[in-house]
Amino acid sequence: MHRTEFADAEYYHVYNRGVEKRDIFLGARDYERFLFTLFACNDRHSHLNARHQYRDLNSVYEVERLARKQGRRELLVGVVCFCLMPNHVHLLLQQHGKNGIPLFMQKVGTAYTMYFNKKYDRSGALFQGTYRAIHVPSDRYFLPLTRYIHLNPLDLRVPYWRERGVPRAPWVQRFLADYRWSSYADYAGGNRYRFLLQQDLLRSIFKTSPDYAHYVRVGGRGTLRAISDHAQWDREEKKPRLNLGKLR
Repeated sequence: MHRTEFADAEYYHVYNRGVEKRDIFLGARDYERFLFTLFACNDRHSHLNARHQYRDLNSVYEVERLARKQGRRELLVGVVCFCLMPNHVHLLLQQHGKNGIPLFMQKVGTAYTMYFNKKYDRSGALFQGTYRAIHVPSDRYFLPLTRYIHLNPLDLRVPYWRERGVPRAPWVQRFLADYRWSSYADYAGGNRYRFLLQQDLLRSIFKTSPDYAHYVRVGGRGTLRAISDHAQWDREEKKPRLNLGKLR
């Protein structure tokens, strides 16, 4: 059982990766299936029959159309932002109601593992134990965290960005916007997964999409401290040393 005590309306950075650091996405359809699972499982009243209706849908957009026909849902979480990487996932979630995040993560993990094991003829655990969850204690931490999550795709091009900083080259913004398995584009002027996202808080902070895109690329004072903390957590599996004073 996960030991984190989740509070309603609070924000949490939720992270998990493949067992033995194995890839959990082997192709585009796997990424699509996980996004579909994020949408389909985010309903307190969903049950086996509802999941059965979603079973043969391969596109998250198909799920959205079906869900609209079924009426209003009671969300377990608000998905603020996300990034799916070949062997791990990052989610920034707000809990909606009692046990919203634990129930959501249990449903997502079970559903995607069943899909993956059936598709690739395997058995056993897919994810490396129980997901990690870290409370987001303040606005000073919230913004650097969204930046960190949306910068993760740089691992595929410049894996040293955590230590040396984000390159200031123009290609960085284009690369992040073109990366299909992240919510970055939805905050930087696109409309890819907005039906999955709870965007009100982040959009209230930045007046325009270019403002947020600039923040992600260039950053603000103290944000690299937060990024380095999370890099240590990702790589060494240790809880980050939060020092809010250094994020100012």
